[in-house]
Amino acid sequence: MTRPNIIFIVADDLGYADLGCYGGRDAEFGPVSPVLDQMAAGGLKLTQGYSNSPVCSPTRFALITGRYQYRLRGAAEEPIRSDSRGSSTLGMPPEHPTLPSLLRDGGYRTALIGKWHLGYPPHFGPLRSGYEEFFGPLSGGIDYFTHCDSRGSHDLWNGAEAAQSEGYLTDLLSQRAVDYVGRMAQQDAPFFLSLHYTAPHWPWETRDDAARAPTVKDNLFDLSGGNIHTYRRMIHHMDEGIGRVMAALKQHGLAENTLVIFTSDNGGERFSDSWPLVGGKMDLTEGGIRVPWIAHWPAVIKPGSESRQLCMTMDWSATILDAAGVSAAPAYPLDGVSLLPVLREPGHSFARPLHWRMNHRGQQALRDGDWKYLCVDGNEYLFNIPADERERANQAGRDPERLARMRAAWETWNASMPAIAADATISLGYSTKDMPQR
Repeated sequence: MTRPNIIFIVADDLGYADLGCYGGRDAEFGPVSPVLDQMAAGGLKLTQGYSNSPVCSPTRFALITGRYQYRLRGAAEEPIRSDSRGSSTLGMPPEHPTLPSLLRDGGYRTALIGKWHLGYPPHFGPLRSGYEEFFGPLSGGIDYFTHCDSRGSHDLWNGAEAAQSEGYLTDLLSQRAVDYVGRMAQQDAPFFLSLHYTAPHWPWETRDDAARAPTVKDNLFDLSGGNIHTYRRMIHHMDEGIGRVMAALKQHGLAENTLVIFTSDNGGERFSDSWPLVGGKMDLTEGGIRVPWIAHWPAVIKPGSESRQLCMTMDWSATILDAAGVSAAPAYPLDGVSLLPVLREPGHSFARPLHWRMNHRGQQALRDGDWKYLCVDGNEYLFNIPADERERANQAGRDPERLARMRAAWETWNASMPAIAADATISLGYSTKDMPQR
């Protein structure tokens, strides 16, 4: 079989149960995510998939490197803020091998359409880290119509030039992806497309809100705005765009041998549905890190497949390289583990301990098999996740030996990682005291 084309789709702040195929409820207009639901039905759904971090840019460091994000200084920011422009340390070092650079050097065409959030020019940028093409914002969140960031600065780019494109951002990204597929269908080389939506990240705006879009710098966080109806419609707009991309693959005869992966960069925020999980963005509880994972590849994956294999974002980086027949750089060994055997046979499973740490509230976590060790604000917890997905029954007192073993395992792993930078910052862009309590 020839090497597959690969499309890696990332939503932003999507909750575990926001999609119908993960138990989400219909909206007033009907199913929220019919295209993604169909992708899951025609491919593989993983129910124990995790993001590398409960916040944006650290997960993206892990995705682009296939390694624990803690190995890079920029990932200590939770997340990188728009006022870090000009920093020569807070970003993805161009000299570090990346998923797109390895694929490019292995004969793939590469493009990022959508959110970057891994540092600002002149020191950092998508075109310096392996992507041949780029269209999208550099920062964490921008208005869907004005395309301005939280400082009021224009932040939509076509390569290294400002893109003066009018329209709803989700639709602009979808159309660019459709156009890219059409162009690549005329090429002999396989392609790797990172399609990184900002939806359903704030500001909460649908396609129909153009008349109400701000014309000058506005408070993108809008703590008094938004609602569940707008939020679901934003997901639906993204789902429609993904449907157009899938249709383009079919139109050009590329669907059979294209691996399409869908996930979120972290758990949901204020309007997300994460049932039965608790917590959300910024939390190492399940709702902050367990996310939807869908893989669709008709040439390899059996329709209707489902897996409980433990995995996290950087495992998909390893999987993509494996599927493409591209090796990692010897000086930068992957922390991610290929899931290709699971794609081929969803009943396949293997031991996969997953580790996390967060500056925010001094959080620590380890998921190993059925068990999870969690430490927040110095308080330790031990949960049997299959039996207690809501993390309510702390087993630490009942099973102190297991708690000690898992704590020691986490500490051993943590000692193998660089220390958290003393000047690292934690920012949601707004005060957590103003947010609803989880």
